[in-house]
Amino acid sequence: MRSKSTHTFQVITCALCLAMILGCTGIVTETQPAPQSMHLDVPTSEVDAQVDESAFDLDEIVAELEGLSIDEFFVESYNQLLLRDPEYLTDLGIAAEFGLRNDRLNDLSEEYIRETQSLEVAILDLLRKYDRESLDPNQQISFDVYEWYLDDLVRGHEFMYHNYPVHHFLRSYSFHLDHLLTEIHPLRNIQDVEDYIARLSQTGRQIHQVLDGMKIRTEMGIIPPNFIIHMARGDMMAYLGMHSPDPGSVDPKRINLYTVFEEKLSTIPGISADERDVFLEQAAVHIAESFVPAYYEMIEYLGYLETIATEDAGVWKFPNGDAFYEYILRKESSSDLTPQEVHEIGLQEIVRIQAEMRAIFDELGYPANESLGASMARALQEAGYMDISTQSGKDRYVQEVERIIEEIDQELDAYFDLRPVADVIVYPGPWGGYYVAGSLDGSRPGAYHVSISGDWRSLFNMHTIAYHEAIPGHHFQIALAQEADLPFMRTDVFFNGYAEGWALYAEHLAWEIGMYENNPYGNLGRLQLELLRAVRLVVDSGIHALRWSREEARLYIQTELGDEQGGWTHEVERYIVLPGQATGYKIGMLKILELRQLAMDELGEGFDIKDFHNVVIGNGSVPLEILEELVLAYIEGG
Repeated sequence: MRSKSTHTFQVITCALCLAMILGCTGIVTETQPAPQSMHLDVPTSEVDAQVDESAFDLDEIVAELEGLSIDEFFVESYNQLLLRDPEYLTDLGIAAEFGLRNDRLNDLSEEYIRETQSLEVAILDLLRKYDRESLDPNQQISFDVYEWYLDDLVRGHEFMYHNYPVHHFLRSYSFHLDHLLTEIHPLRNIQDVEDYIARLSQTGRQIHQVLDGMKIRTEMGIIPPNFIIHMARGDMMAYLGMHSPDPGSVDPKRINLYTVFEEKLSTIPGISADERDVFLEQAAVHIAESFVPAYYEMIEYLGYLETIATEDAGVWKFPNGDAFYEYILRKESSSDLTPQEVHEIGLQEIVRIQAEMRAIFDELGYPANESLGASMARALQEAGYMDISTQSGKDRYVQEVERIIEEIDQELDAYFDLRPVADVIVYPGPWGGYYVAGSLDGSRPGAYHVSISGDWRSLFNMHTIAYHEAIPGHHFQIALAQEADLPFMRTDVFFNGYAEGWALYAEHLAWEIGMYENNPYGNLGRLQLELLRAVRLVVDSGIHALRWSREEARLYIQTELGDEQGGWTHEVERYIVLPGQATGYKIGMLKILELRQLAMDELGEGFDIKDFHNVVIGNGSVPLEILEELVLAYIEGG
């Protein structure tokens, strides 16, 4: 069985892999635990010498990297980028491999970011000095992937302030800090505890760095819409447990940073009661004196921003906003599609998917003249619900998700030669519907997070989400990448269009396999989610390129999804704060299906779905244009 659950309940505010907030190098997805056979590139002593962020010397780093073989360069240059991000080293579980402890928060100052950008430019320049044609085929793939990744980082330098570091959604700095300290930071021994205390003491400094960046954005006119600010401010006040505007009313011992620490501390062996009390007191002091004042200062600044913000939703309002949106579309979809092309693809896909849904409504005997919204409401009700109002109900729900994952896992041998060694667990908590990959040292497993908040769960699309997030979706792709014998850079970098495209393809593959046979409601749930991804193409480009208002976008979602109750309209705010990200799903899926059809047409009876999947998920993370080159090479060699 590849799916198993953990019932160690851990309260977290949110999770998801997070990009660096102010433009530093960062990876958007967390990574999967590696088996003993995994090739992990360990830094050399020369790289270890660069851990002191105050001692940054670009010329010295370049001198160390010049003249290396290409394989050494892949390792050592990527290590230099990783060293700029101590939080990510903790996330990966490899800080010790770099001679570091997990005791530092990232430096988010402008000076540090500019230093990192200069390093990215230098590494790209050095990479391009190698003769690509003299490399072997696998080295050429690594070269191309690395060049695309670095080039994308460098293209983004001019837009380093074109984002909202604090908002209401999962990549907000406020969510990231809580996620780092309550789920990612290890707490297994006294050193981990000391490191946690050290990081708490740095929270005020880091929050002020983020606040400095927010003030720069304000001067540039990069201000979130007022409704986004209002939601973010409310969330942050709730996080502090504030029932009045007085920060003195905040009890540091009721904040998540303290309560989760307290809970975990009680499970660490070898700590006496007296030591435990000392650690808890230190945590309370740092939360009260470092975290709370700075966090409240950020809340106050959001209050100021709300008074000057407008309701304009799109990035078109930014300086050079149209160019930024073109950049971010390319980054998130790893394609060169224009905003108008993305918009048109979405419109076409909406028509196709709605027709497929209508065919199922006809099979169910629904009235032919019934609106999409009425038919969807009927299907949702008939699909049924699970009662999770009690602990036993929550447990049954988690067990059902496990069963769904195990069921499809048993059907995949005819479709996959490559299967990850790593298991996926089902992780119940207050937030859900996402996959968080584990640490490389195996101390934190990969997990499909499911929400057990509330009193009920619809059965309508629970299968589809499990296929997307776990098997054969994100878990397959990410775990296999981490287990591959490739340069670590190849297994670690993240391309949104490829990763989310694969996960949406996995939903489609589950239908092709027959997982929805005799389950028309589950298939409608699948199509509803695919329709959502098509709607995203239209709405994201509508907001950011065609200047749609929030209300226009909400109405469009309700109409085209048949969402009479407005249950999906909250997605609009997501597209506003994460421009382009939601386009990667459909663009990536369509590219994978296009390449599969091409391979089927060219290879005829020689086509093997397992070989095709080996190409798609057996080469680490790649941009879609490089994926196309890999598939063309597979066809050529077929």
